[in-house]
Amino acid sequence: MRLGLCCLFVEEAIRFRTTTAAAQAKLSRADRVAGLRHLASHNAASLYAAIDYCATHDIGCFRVNSRILPLKTHPEFGYHTELLGEAIIESYRRCGELARATDTRVSFHPDQFVVLSSPHRHVVESSRAEIEYQAEVAEWIGADVINVHAGGEYGNKAAALERLADTVGELSDRARSRLTLENDDRTYTPSDLIPVCREIGLPLVYDVHHHRCHGDGLDVESATRLAVETWDREPLFHVSSPRGGWHSKTLRSHSDYIDIGDFPVIWDGMDLTVEVEAKAKELAVRKLREALARRDPGS
Repeated sequence: MRLGLCCLFVEEAIRFRTTTAAAQAKLSRADRVAGLRHLASHNAASLYAAIDYCATHDIGCFRVNSRILPLKTHPEFGYHTELLGEAIIESYRRCGELARATDTRVSFHPDQFVVLSSPHRHVVESSRAEIEYQAEVAEWIGADVINVHAGGEYGNKAAALERLADTVGELSDRARSRLTLENDDRTYTPSDLIPVCREIGLPLVYDVHHHRCHGDGLDVESATRLAVETWDREPLFHVSSPRGGWHSKTLRSHSDYIDIGDFPVIWDGMDLTVEVEAKAKELAVRKLREALARRDPGS
């Protein structure tokens, strides 16, 4: 089993940079291009450092921030990757080479505005563009997961899931082959999504925290087994703990660290990637790994 770090660091001096549309609007086109190239180059170097950190600190997976190429799909300031130049693109490919050489898995988790089930076509089109951009970078760096939520219910859950399936069919092969669905904490449970995953051939990223917040009658063991069956490669799951504990009013908010009691015993020893969604980032991964090493296998 490998543990995964999500996007950022709290202690390590590894930082990813971005920009805003408002900042870009103040620049000439030449300055915008130069600035975007600089940001992309910096982020490639940071990604290389992040993968190297994971490889040398017993962290088996790194989730890449969706804004690794800032404003890539912005309606006014977006750009084709050719704008970056081959040297910068090659620097991302070197990240992929390092990930393969060190057996460090790499993944993406698009932002919440990516909604493939929306009844609004402009939302679907912008969502597709975002996924296709991340699929292009994923191809450079060897990422095998682009994980999305199913979106809203829009008054008819079955119709929303049908729209989602139709939109998935419109994606490129490189995007669709990496796409995964995740159960959420308000609308779509594992029981809702597993039939869809089976039907259209997408793996389910099982989020056990979300499942505990929004249950469906399945226990963790059954949901784990059914989710694993949707994968044609190493499954990837999520774990987190609620800020304030399970008796607080903030069940859906992530805590700084993982309570070892929230990590399913059934996952111990599985051929599995578990992304650790905790505010303390690399510190939380380290603390969880130490707690798992101390846990009685029979507990």
